[in-house]
Amino acid sequence: MQLSFRIGDKAVYPAHGVGEVMGIEKREILGEKQDVYVLKILDNNMKIMIPTGKVNSVGLRGVIPKAKVKDVFKVLKEKGIAVKSQTWNRRYREYMEKIKTGSIFDIAEVLRDLYLLKFDKDLSFGERKMLDTARNLLIKEISIAKNVRENVIEKELEKIFN
Repeated sequence: MQLSFRIGDKAVYPAHGVGEVMGIEKREILGEKQDVYVLKILDNNMKIMIPTGKVNSVGLRGVIPKAKVKDVFKVLKEKGIAVKSQTWNRRYREYMEKIKTGSIFDIAEVLRDLYLLKFDKDLSFGERKMLDTARNLLIKEISIAKNVRENVIEKELEKIFN
């Protein structure tokens, strides 16, 4: 089933986070007229155009419902997870693939695993950057889902990981 969005809707674009649908325009793409969503990413004001017919294939989705937030926190609180002892670059690639899925649950796993790993050893620069990315993506979406300020979610995450 093809998802559809209206102007003003919030939508999540994989690896970039939550954006707002600013418009629906007709554009010529490869010689063909197509309707596109104009999405403005909330974190950095980047503008992305997504053909309305490609929404599913690019992974654009709505913000999770408030009721699903507790499931995200369940993933974050799982402590019995053993982080595989693999090289940092292989781990980095694996985590990057999870972030690119756009699934908030995959992003929560990446955040949890990197936080747990951080207690055992120093993270590489790339892993620290990825931890920040996963954290920011989660904070933004959960704050919108729960309709609370981002600093409230930041405090909830701190409680889980400290």
